[in-house]
Amino acid sequence: MSLITEYPFWLVIFCFAAGIAYSGVLYFRNKKLTEFTVWKLRLLSIFRFLVITIISFFLLSPLLKINNSIVEKPVIIIAQDNSESLIVGKNADFYKREYKQNLQKLIDKLNDKYEVKSYSFGDKINELKFVDSLNFNEKQTDLSSLFDEIDTRYSNRNVGAIVLASDGIYNKGSNPVFTSSKIKTPVYTIALGDTAIKKDVVIAKVEHNRLAYLGNKFPVQVVVNAKQYKGKSATLTINKGETILFTQVVNFNSDNFLVTIPFLLEATQVGMQHYKAQLTSLPEEISVSNNVSDFFIDVLDARQKVLILSDIAHPDIAALKQTIEFNKNYEVERLTITDFNKSVKKYNLVILYQLPNTSNPITKIIADLKALSIPVLLFTGANTLVKNNLSIAGSTQKTNESEAVLNQHFPLFTITDDLRNALKNFPAVVSPFTNNLIDNSSNVLLYQKIGVVETKNPLMVFNTEGDYKSGIFFGEGIWRWRFQDFAEHGNHNMFDELISKTVQYLSVKVDKSFFKITGKPVFLENQPIELNAEVYNESYELINEPEVTINITNYENKKFPFSFNKSTNAYILNAGIMPVGEYTYEAKTKVGDKLYLQRGEFSVNALQVELVNTIADHQMLYSLAKKHDGEMVYPTELEQLAENLNNRDDIKSVSYFQKKLNDLINVKALFFLLLFLLSAEWFIRKRNGNY
Repeated sequence: MSLITEYPFWLVIFCFAAGIAYSGVLYFRNKKLTEFTVWKLRLLSIFRFLVITIISFFLLSPLLKINNSIVEKPVIIIAQDNSESLIVGKNADFYKREYKQNLQKLIDKLNDKYEVKSYSFGDKINELKFVDSLNFNEKQTDLSSLFDEIDTRYSNRNVGAIVLASDGIYNKGSNPVFTSSKIKTPVYTIALGDTAIKKDVVIAKVEHNRLAYLGNKFPVQVVVNAKQYKGKSATLTINKGETILFTQVVNFNSDNFLVTIPFLLEATQVGMQHYKAQLTSLPEEISVSNNVSDFFIDVLDARQKVLILSDIAHPDIAALKQTIEFNKNYEVERLTITDFNKSVKKYNLVILYQLPNTSNPITKIIADLKALSIPVLLFTGANTLVKNNLSIAGSTQKTNESEAVLNQHFPLFTITDDLRNALKNFPAVVSPFTNNLIDNSSNVLLYQKIGVVETKNPLMVFNTEGDYKSGIFFGEGIWRWRFQDFAEHGNHNMFDELISKTVQYLSVKVDKSFFKITGKPVFLENQPIELNAEVYNESYELINEPEVTINITNYENKKFPFSFNKSTNAYILNAGIMPVGEYTYEAKTKVGDKLYLQRGEFSVNALQVELVNTIADHQMLYSLAKKHDGEMVYPTELEQLAENLNNRDDIKSVSYFQKKLNDLINVKALFFLLLFLLSAEWFIRKRNGNY
């Protein structure tokens, strides 16, 4: 500890001089103090000298420099695998009882010499305060995240070694041998689990789409793995409730049999549909819980209906129909104006090809489309010239050969670089010879290029009037674009992108409801149920003053009530982890006198990846230990592990100096010293009758 100042230290002389001068004038030049004895005068002058000197010294901004010597014991990090795969098989009781006791003894023994930090890991990492809290129930194992977490938490600490107790099976993240490269400390591994190949029949994976559409057949693939059952067979069934939808006998022709079984299921009901894949069990299986796998398909009745209406036949119509129908979400109906006697109400998008024209003004159809806010995509021809409000503006027989020039600032949807380049090579289309009038609110996607001149006449433009959206393509011969795309690329991807994004933009409906609940339709059993809510006022502004409540109902019709928490201008709910199954919910809120309700559903899927592979990977644990200058031991060698750690010369305590600078004026002892000196001086003077 030392004393430093911001000013030259010789200025302390003036502090002493100030103390001497002040006390001398006060006590030796003051003739009124004759009643004080000499020793009292000297004592009082010393008190005053010290007070003035110390206070004067504070003017030099003195700092107290303190060097602390700190000794840090080595940190031993013990990471224990807490996943399900450890307790599958005959050693389950050992890990639940005897192994826990041995691990606790190891921790206690290491605590005598080291600072021991214990963690459990699976799909997440938790501090392990008590070994008895290990329950081996986590659904995934992520070793790469474990090493990332250790590197983050202990990057500047004196880490002596990492002890990893695991069976070496990981089913999340990357290979830990590679991802642990940033770890610069020795790694010791405790090889748990069993490397023997056990008899087991497993549904390794069920591959399927998350969504299906009502009335469609959707593909499902079940991956079956059988170990040590050569010459045996099992029956695979797919059930929906009590109904068997698919069955197949699987014959195992090797001891490590793997096969993918594809089949089709039909979506017959709307909503979240629960299916179960199940294999019959065989004698001596290590586990039968992995013979079953539940999967959920969200069936939507959401196919968009598109009407193509014209009064002529044209190859453009076939090109449009083929492209739109390629997306299974759209159902296309092509009719001539003479055959059309329906209402447009059931359609999500109407494509008018060279309509309206002077022969067929279709004024009623256009009026109905506007009244119902059904979007329209119009393709004009030589006899069809319209304004953006779809009213007939006249017709002309004169045409131009127009190529497409992309508007680089088009805001409504994105255009890929491949399509940008392809448009430059698309052939010209036949456009009416006229100046097309566009509103200020119009958004032009394509301009016309006539010869080498790039004009500001639109070739393709979009308009919005309130909730009513429309698009116009001023030309015919777009089928040539599809042919050119195939000639250059061997597919129709660029043409399909242009038409698909146009149709998607026009047909999508904006949700203007005042109360919305959003969230994932499917959760895994180790994921918390998180939902979001939004509430709007009459001006369609986000608000979060009203209370939002929700009742979640499980398959047993048991209700779980919750209240949403308010965020900045919306709501959020974390309902925690729920058991596997299907759930419905009803959320409600009240804004003024209006009560809003929202209903929905979600499912919780089982996560069985820990039961698919139960063969311990001790080779990976050995490689990991050798890479980091450690050793692999077995659960019966934990005492030897402690000795190996104690015998290492590179695991030692680290001492370092820590420098601190404190303002001397902040030292409390000096404050009390000054208070004592002034109080003592005052008391002696008062006792002798001098104030």
